[in-house]
This record gives sequence, structure tokens and C-alpha cells, in this order.
Amino acid sequence: MNMAELEDFSKRIQERLASVQRMLDLSIIDLPQNKMKKLGQVLFAIEGILEESEKYVSRQKDQLQHLKTLEQSSQKYLEDLRHLQDNIPEHLPKKKNQVNEPVKVQTNTEDNQSRQPEKVKKVCKGYIKEMEIITIPEYESIPQYMKGRVTYDQLNAAVLCINASVSSKYKILHQPTKTLNNHSRKLHQRFKEQETKDTKGQFFIVEADIREFSETKVDKKFQGILNMLRHCQRLKELRGGGITRYVLL
Repeated sequence: MNMAELEDFSKRIQERLASVQRMLDLSIIDLPQNKMKKLGQVLFAIEGILEESEKYVSRQKDQLQHLKTLEQSSQKYLEDLRHLQDNIPEHLPKKKNQVNEPVKVQTNTEDNQSRQPEKVKKVCKGYIKEMEIITIPEYESIPQYMKGRVTYDQLNAAVLCINASVSSKYKILHQPTKTLNNHSRKLHQRFKEQETKDTKGQFFIVEADIREFSETKVDKKFQGILNMLRHCQRLKELRGGGITRYVLL
């Protein structure tokens, strides 16, 4: 109901009330039967108008409540946006490392055509794979029972820890053994012994590597974080020889 309708509504009530007032002023004398009937009609019309006004007031109350709910939601969204603006996470997703991959040039000779199915892509020597940072939508998709009290920043801190451990491990593996000191040479030997045919060409670490190259405690909480990373398809487990290998995907 707009302003014009409201004014018309008020005018109708005033006219009815004025009519009733005139009849009441004449009530000191006997009114004809037709006047009494008209008075009843006027009172009935006023009753209808009052019922209509009550419905209108009820609708306005509902709209007011709806507007208050929208205002609260808008305020919450505004606060969330301000919080995001003031707390931009340090760990932002980044593109995977791209390596220039040499490709063999195809010729028309039968010799080269026969070798065409062979591998044409090679990973540059020294390349070390990194796990991508978990995005906020990925974090929110993790079931609450699995997430527990681990925050978004704690989860990505574990990602950086694993990346650092992988980097330290494969830097040793990429060096000639004769250039390593005694401790690194022992680690190099252990790394080689832990490799299997299933890990060939892949990057993986074990719990001992995390303890070796970081100060992170590999406890029950960290195991839960590994399950979250597995849920986000950042790594997978390969078991064998009494060792669990965490392979980067």
C-alpha cells in the first residue's frame, strides 16, 4: 500500500465516522426504520475497514521483520568482508611449477617414426615437485569430523612444512654422493632404500623425513592433517616394508 492508497484509506474511515457521528447526534429523536438500517450498514462498513486495516498493519509488521532480517544478514556479510580484507591469508594458491620440456623433433624418416612412441617429455634435472596451497573452498569442503580444530592457516603451514621436507630430501638425492658429508650420505642411502617400483618418477616423503628436516611433531594431530591433505587430493599413501610413503599428487 503506497501513500496515495493510505490517504484514501484514511479518508474513507473519516467519512464513515462522520456519518456515524451525525446519526448519533440525531439519536435523541426517534429515527425512521430506514435510517436505523443505514446506520447498521455504516457500522458494518466501518468494521470491514478496521479489519482491513488490521490485516494491513500485520503485513507491514511482517515486512518490517523481513527488512530487519535482511539488515542483519547484510551487516554480517559486511563484517565478513572486512574480516577477509583485514586478514588476507599469507598462503595464496599458486600455479604449479612449469618446466621447459624438451620435445624431440619429428622427421619423415622411417627410423624416427619407429621411435615416435618413445618418451618425448623429460623433467629437467633438479626439478622438485611442490604441493599446492589449500584454497579456502577446499578447506571448507573438508568434513567437520575430519577437520576438528585445525584452522586454515595451520593446514597450510603443514603444506609448507611438507614442501620444505620434500625439497631438502631431493636436493640431497640430486647431488653426487661423493660431494655429500657422512650424515647426508647416510640419508641418501636411506632414501634410495625406501624407493620402490611404485614410487619411481614420483616425489614422496616418510615421517622420518619430516622429523629430519623440520621441527614439526608427527603426532596424532599431524596424522589428522595428513588425512585432510589426502581428502584434498594433495597426496596419497603407499605402504610397504613397514613404511608409509606420502606421495605428492
